[in-house]
Amino acid sequence: MNLVTTIIIIVAVLLALLLVGWVGLQVEPAPLPPPPGPAAAPEMVPLPKGLPQPVERFYRTLYGSDLPLIESAGIGGRGTMRIGGITFPARFRFTHKTGRNYHHYIENTFFGLPVMKVNEYYTNGTARLELPFGVVAGPKIDQGANLALWAEAVWMPAVWVTDPRAHFEPVNEHTAELVIPFGNAEERIILRFDPKTALLQEMRSMRYKGEETEKKILWLNEVREWSRIDGRLLPGTVAIAWEDEASPWAVLTTEEVTYNAQEPLRTGGM
Repeated sequence: MNLVTTIIIIVAVLLALLLVGWVGLQVEPAPLPPPPGPAAAPEMVPLPKGLPQPVERFYRTLYGSDLPLIESAGIGGRGTMRIGGITFPARFRFTHKTGRNYHHYIENTFFGLPVMKVNEYYTNGTARLELPFGVVAGPKIDQGANLALWAEAVWMPAVWVTDPRAHFEPVNEHTAELVIPFGNAEERIILRFDPKTALLQEMRSMRYKGEETEKKILWLNEVREWSRIDGRLLPGTVAIAWEDEASPWAVLTTEEVTYNAQEPLRTGGM
């Protein structure tokens, strides 16, 4: 076998491997199993007065004149997540004790099979991120997890009003600032609403990208689409991005949302 033939074979094998890899990353996984236990219908309370105008329009569009009291929520779906520069198909379930704790379970897949499982916990103000290559924790991870706790309430946004520890402040006719608790301090998330639909378009906040990061960076959560899911108007597609990256690192498509279900909040690996 001469050198030219050898090079052709090597190139062909590499191209075949690349093709197999590309095909594997196009296969969408099956959804995760639904959560156990029935969901309870939330109690309703009147929409409070004195909200900034874009916030009031948003809630009246979403709920009418009454808000649901949501104590827990489970969000499941599929999407894509970029890890190490590679965009993997993913399936996820987020479980919230609203405004308090959460558990994220995520599987990144190849040919529909899990190749990386992620468990992230935020409990009593402390976060723990369990990855296949180690555990990440620390005060800057806690800060990011607290922002995620409140940003993910976009799937149950009544919590921003019904939880007395959070409140809105006006900015302009299409923007408001959500003030949230973080330990003994407060943090802020800027909410921008669509002038035509009154629905939430984007959330912006300053977040540490990791425990080794010295400065906070702009963290963006964009609601790309609102959809009817089980009769409720909910974020159908959400894109999550960092200001210093060219595209969102995660795009999540919502497939099921349950409120006040008997679903335990996990505190260990799944």
